[in-house]
Formats: sequence, structure tokens, C-alpha cells
Amino acid sequence: MQSYLAVVVPLYLLYRGFSPFAIGVLVTCAAGTGALLSVLAGFAADRYGRKVVLITLSLAGAAAGALFALNGPYAALVAAGALGSIGRGGGAASGGAFGPYYPAEQALLAERIADHRRTALFGMFSFVGVIAGALGSLVSAAPEVALRFRLTTRGGGYDAVFWLTAALGLVLAASVLPIPESRAARRPAQSQAPLSARTRRLLVRLGATNATNGLAVGFLGPILTLWFHLRFGAGEVQIGTLFFLMNLVGAVPYLHISRIVRMVGGAVRTIVSVRIIACVLLAVVPFMPTFWTAGALYLVRMLFNVISLPVRQSFVMGVVPPEERSRVAGLSNFPAQVLQMVGPTVAGAMFENFWLGAPLLLASALQLVNAGLYWTFFRGVLPPEEQKLMRPPVPGRS
Repeated sequence: MQSYLAVVVPLYLLYRGFSPFAIGVLVTCAAGTGALLSVLAGFAADRYGRKVVLITLSLAGAAAGALFALNGPYAALVAAGALGSIGRGGGAASGGAFGPYYPAEQALLAERIADHRRTALFGMFSFVGVIAGALGSLVSAAPEVALRFRLTTRGGGYDAVFWLTAALGLVLAASVLPIPESRAARRPAQSQAPLSARTRRLLVRLGATNATNGLAVGFLGPILTLWFHLRFGAGEVQIGTLFFLMNLVGAVPYLHISRIVRMVGGAVRTIVSVRIIACVLLAVVPFMPTFWTAGALYLVRMLFNVISLPVRQSFVMGVVPPEERSRVAGLSNFPAQVLQMVGPTVAGAMFENFWLGAPLLLASALQLVNAGLYWTFFRGVLPPEEQKLMRPPVPGRS
């Protein structure tokens, strides 16, 4: 759902006559509300249960899709984008996890798996999400196809896509109902306990690293769709096809996440290594001469970048106590989502008044800083499964 909305929403707003700056403002508002919802979702999930939070957010997304489908005024669209975190990403770029959903999703996953299998599970979870994102990227071509073959003229062909979004929100809410959840996850006394001193220290470091990454991500996402359109004149079919390929190829590493982490030498070393390679490749994208050369290079960049996503998610869930996981997932990413608000508006202004490639170069530089901070803060922090490997053998035992 979010993968095709990342393509459709910016182009729909252009179709409605809104400027790149106005589009950036809408994405910024969605990012700001998403940041607040993530924190609230983290606290609510630890107190009331992860399923309750997931169902509530799914219904909010359904309502947001309906508001877009009704082709309301700009103020109503801003409210809808904020309500459902619409048009802010998904697919390979998000590792199959997105917006305010992930504090509850990640904690729900981590509580049902052993430590040594947690990273593999997060990799499989990302694989399924990204494959779904690839299929969603094909949906993004629907408006252009509908108009080209004169299947509809109402709403520029976008109406059906937004009604589909509303329907998928309802389906998502219904799909959560049969998932089993531990009673401990809903124990108020446990959830109301303050975070431990160790967790608070980790939280400060996670917030600092995620802040730089969030600022960088703000210059990508739906803004990247706008960049491909303004730079090369690409439409929904071209961009949707590219995103489909990115999601499809980007899903492959998720099947081998545990093996990659073992080969590189641990979670933190893996995260930092692949992020540096991805930054270098992103910095070259603005200088590509054609849509498909730029798209191919960005696809290769995504292939490295996606490796770090489930590893980061698993790392955080591993080093934090189970009863604090949802809160930490929400709070640690709050700085990222707040600073993510800056990128779309600044990038929109750059598109109108400066060089089109500037937002991509800024994103590359910021993510390089993020890699350096991550190594500085976490190279000595080991999740339980890596601690067991480092533990010396007990004398007298084979």
C-alpha cells in the first residue's frame, strides 16, 4: 500500500495543480504526525497490547484513503496524509516496516522468537513486506494506464487507487485479529514502569543516530519520485516499473541476512559497512544522464542499503528488555521522524530555486555521518546471540 502511494500521491498532487513546494509541505505534515503517532503507538502497545495498536492504525489508514479518493481541498488532503502517514515510503526503502506501525510490529515479532533466530525472522518479515511492495509498485501505474486507454477520466484515474487503499486498510485490520499475543505484553504494571538506566543510555544514542538518518530520508521517499519526474519527465509507468524492480531485487538479500551478518562479523559492522557503500552510490545518481541509468544505479544502491534495515531492527529488539521494546522502538525513531519533516519542504524549495540533484547529495552526506555515529556509539554493544559467541568456554566442558 505505502509503496504505490509513494509514487501516486506526489503525481496526483501535481495533477491537481499543486506546486512542488506544496507537495513537500504535505509530506512534511504526514512525517510530523507519523512521528507523534510512533511514540504514542510505542507506549500504547506496551500498555494495552500490540494488536490493539495495529488495528487502530489500520483503520486510520483506511479513513485516509477514503479522504483522498473524495478529491477534497488541499487542507483536507494534508489532514488525510497526516492521518494515514500516506505517501511517505514503504517497500524496499523501509525494509517492509513503515511509520507508526513498526513499534508494535517489531515487539510482537520479537516476543515470539528465540534470540539466535531473531535476525533471520526480521529478514523474512522484510522479504514478505518488500515483495508486497513490489506488487504495489505496479499498482502505481494504474492511473496512467487508465487514462491512456480511456478507461476513466474521473479524478485523473487516481480515485480507484485511493479507494483500494481504503479497502486494504480494512483488510489489514481484519488480518491482525487472529494473531496470538502474549498476556505479558498487555500487563499495565509492567508497561508503566520507567525505562531502565541502561535502556535510557541506549535510547539517547539511538536517537542521535536515527536523527541524521531521518533528515536524510526526508530528501528521498516521495521526493525521489518527484525528482525522477522533474529530471527526466518520467511518469507513473516508468517510475512504477523502476520501483517494482527495486523492490523485487531488494528483497533478495533479506533471505540471507543471518549469513551476511556472520560473514561481515556482527550486526553493527554489517550496518556500517553497507551504509557507507550505499552513500557513495547515492552521491553518483544525480550525475547519471538518463532515467534508466540513474534508476539502475539507485537500484544497486538500494541493494546494499536494504541489508541494514532488518539488522538494525533486530539489533534494537535484542539489546532492549522485552517489556520496553515498543516504547524504545517508538522513542528512538522520534528524532528521525521529526527531522524527516525538514527534508520534503527543503527539497521542494530546491527543486524550484536550485539544482535538482542537491537533495540527493545532501541525503548521501547525512547517511555517511549516520554510519560514523553508529560505529562510534554501538561497536561495543552486542545483542544476546553475539554475546554467546564471544563467551569463553567453561573449563571441563566440551
